[in-house]
Amino acid sequence: MDLNTVWFLLLAVLLIGYGILDGFDLGTGILSLFAKTDHEKRVHMNAIGPVWDGNEVWLLTGGGAMFAAFPEVYASVFSGFYLAFMLLLLALIFRAVSFEFRSKVEDPRWRAAWDVAFAAGSLVPALLFGVAMGNILRGIPIDAHGVFQGNFFTLLHPYAILVGLVTLVFFTMHGAIWMAMKTTGDLQARMDAWIGRAWLAFVIVYALATIVSVLFVPDLFAGLAGKPLFYLLAIVLVGSITYLRIAAGHGAYLRAFIASSATLASMSALTGLSLFPRLVPSTIDPSYALTVYNASSTPRTLTAMLIIAGVGMPIVIGYTSYIYWTFRGKVQITDHSY
Repeated sequence: MDLNTVWFLLLAVLLIGYGILDGFDLGTGILSLFAKTDHEKRVHMNAIGPVWDGNEVWLLTGGGAMFAAFPEVYASVFSGFYLAFMLLLLALIFRAVSFEFRSKVEDPRWRAAWDVAFAAGSLVPALLFGVAMGNILRGIPIDAHGVFQGNFFTLLHPYAILVGLVTLVFFTMHGAIWMAMKTTGDLQARMDAWIGRAWLAFVIVYALATIVSVLFVPDLFAGLAGKPLFYLLAIVLVGSITYLRIAAGHGAYLRAFIASSATLASMSALTGLSLFPRLVPSTIDPSYALTVYNASSTPRTLTAMLIIAGVGMPIVIGYTSYIYWTFRGKVQITDHSY
């Protein structure tokens, strides 16, 4: 396994980690739209209050890793998706500010405005992340120099929107499981109902997206039949989706959350397996695709970054685990809560 492949795997780990961790708090924000009282809205915020900003560090780390390891991919994707990323950044900023500002004034209109910011700032990223992934899977119009030949509306084709719906529904389900773990009583019962509805919706849209991919993006499946890892990941994916519903149905929400995380990890791993060694396919000419080899930094840079990652990643994982352990248990609303 060469350095280029190692960094492809490390980048995948960072993005999967982000999807698992920030996915549930985006889903929690989406579900806050259906909170009935001011107290319930506060419960939604405080269910993720101690961890949400740490979760987003994984996205920043993934972006930094892409910049260091695959600078041409970083340049092409961030310039081509510029307006989409600005919209994403705006949503995340308003979402972050809502945590700090909502409870500063008791005016219902003030709080309602920040409730909208919190919910919209969760829904928009959940959708846009999927839209971005849909464009990567299908390919984007980049020329021989890696320059994006399109505009914002080029990215909003039906396939990308369909993949966006997959991530939106999945994060909603992931968030409902987290909320069921963190709440009790009527709110927990409603979250349990949301798990069932979101699970069914996810199965439908994911199956539809898979069928559409087979029909209209056949390059993704070229050579997969000869890879044993494909069958292993497919078994894990189907098994985790099935067990998720069984565990949630028995009230074993922690097990359901682990199964949901395994679902996202195996789903993402299948995506990476279908793309490798490509990072950004080109719809203009397949030979223009950016790969782990033609878009990477020098071996010396990859080696230095690998040493840094080897030191830093265990610290990040250990700190993250400590925070989650410290703030385990049900949400308790106090005078110091959001």
